[in-house]
Amino acid sequence: MIRIVKVATALTAASLALAACGSPNDTESGSSGTSSGASGGSAVKVGMAYDVGGRGDQSFNDSAAKGLDEAKAQLGAQTKESVATAGEAESAREERLQQLVEAGYTNVVAVGFAYAPAVKKVAADNPEAKFALVDSTDAKAANIQNIVFSEQEGSYLAGVVAAKKSKTGNVGFVGGVQTDLIKKFEAGYVAGAKATNPNIKVQVKYLTQPPNFSGFADPAAGKTAAEGMLSAGADVVYHAAGGSGSGVFTAVKAKNAMAIGVDSDQAKTAQADVRDVVITSVVKRVDVGVLEFIKQVKDGNLKSGEAVFDLKSNGVELATTGGKIDDLKAELDKVKADIVSGKIVVPTKP
Repeated sequence: MIRIVKVATALTAASLALAACGSPNDTESGSSGTSSGASGGSAVKVGMAYDVGGRGDQSFNDSAAKGLDEAKAQLGAQTKESVATAGEAESAREERLQQLVEAGYTNVVAVGFAYAPAVKKVAADNPEAKFALVDSTDAKAANIQNIVFSEQEGSYLAGVVAAKKSKTGNVGFVGGVQTDLIKKFEAGYVAGAKATNPNIKVQVKYLTQPPNFSGFADPAAGKTAAEGMLSAGADVVYHAAGGSGSGVFTAVKAKNAMAIGVDSDQAKTAQADVRDVVITSVVKRVDVGVLEFIKQVKDGNLKSGEAVFDLKSNGVELATTGGKIDDLKAELDKVKADIVSGKIVVPTKP
């Protein structure tokens, strides 16, 4: 039976296939064989298969990377990383995961819903290996944990912020790829904005449609989309577009407008020259999910099924870096409480 794992509030503390182990898209690091973390014992070996963009996307992948880095620091984990590229075949994702397992990294984190079919196959072929699939429940098995988030809840709060901060009554949403997952961001954002200002205009633009996932790694497309919204009157633009978000920030900066980031606290992770336009970010604690998975496999108690991160567990949250939404704290706290209590039911579809 698939177990639903609610994460506690104590949040302390895919075309390129892998060639040989020396592929320039692989990196390997960690302890030499003995854990340096508090848990003791032999080092756990973890393979990380990133979504398009990999480390340095300032967003989704970087949040996952943070969790991996914490596992190295806290648990002495040995790690190996590889990166997907836009437009790659399903076979490339399968080969990437299989090669990680064959190299001895039998605890594998697959970052992004595009890996679901590959995880399903490779997990079945390697029942002794353990897998964490981020952002998807489309692959389920006793050796798979599904790390998922209530993105719509955090996005609802972002919609409230956008409506309150907008001086034009016109805001924008840039989605990387028009999938059910990214539609959750849109749905929550639009709902929150309209609940705050029923007359607000919300412009929506997706960069690509499946199976083209390049919309998550195309800053130029993100910039063009945001420029169109700003020219049409928007003064706040929220993106859920991965690495393409850097282009959104560039466009917003040029117009002295406001931006809302995603996944990571982008007032800290975006390029230094655009950080000041980021008034808040909808943070998904992918790092916490990754670290918790690694702790579980190290301790031999993997909980398969859904590990759900939501507002109640602080698994999604609004970043407050820069103090630009401090004036909305009381209102945002009330809205959050109403979502957690069920008084506000946030839609998951536009």
